[in-house]
Amino acid sequence: MNRRFESNLFWGVHSPLSTLTGMALIVLASSRFAFALICAGALLWVYGLAALIFSGARRIMPGRGQMVILLFLSTFLCGVFMLIVNLLNPLLILGTGFFLLLIPPYCLGSGLFQASESMSLSEVFSRAMLEAVVLAGIILAVALIREPLGMGTLSLPGGAQGIVELIESREEDFVPARILSASAGALLLLGYGIALYRFFRDREGNFKEEDR
Repeated sequence: MNRRFESNLFWGVHSPLSTLTGMALIVLASSRFAFALICAGALLWVYGLAALIFSGARRIMPGRGQMVILLFLSTFLCGVFMLIVNLLNPLLILGTGFFLLLIPPYCLGSGLFQASESMSLSEVFSRAMLEAVVLAGIILAVALIREPLGMGTLSLPGGAQGIVELIESREEDFVPARILSASAGALLLLGYGIALYRFFRDREGNFKEEDR
């Protein structure tokens, strides 16, 4: 099996926390839990369909320019997802569209499809979905910390304003952790998360030497 596929999804060299791939997506999409849910759905949509279409049509693709085709394919799939969300909730796509556009280049830069030439369609699809789930899970976990602590709210997609707040915050309340709602706070939180990730990875020994 290709070493890219042998790498552990969470502890390996290609995991999001190990390589910091998708860092901008994590920071932007985790500002609100509602936004994180939309981003998670977009990741699963783009990764899953791109894996099926790209791997299934590889035999008829030209030898050169396959990554350009993948970029156009993932961008088209992301656009379709944004169109569907726009039809359901136009205001929601206004708050999420600017970071959903980061998914196609992240999909291209993940290296998954470059390493899948000798893999079957089912193997590529399952691996793509698992990698999308890992990144989506990280975004959702960060959002569950940032929004309640930084803004004092918890939101879900829906409603006339695009999102529905399950908890209402009071502006007069002073919350020292409010910095978490800003990008600087997200980077600070992500830094602590990466430090803990590497500590437990090294302590538990759940990675191979070649994945370092």
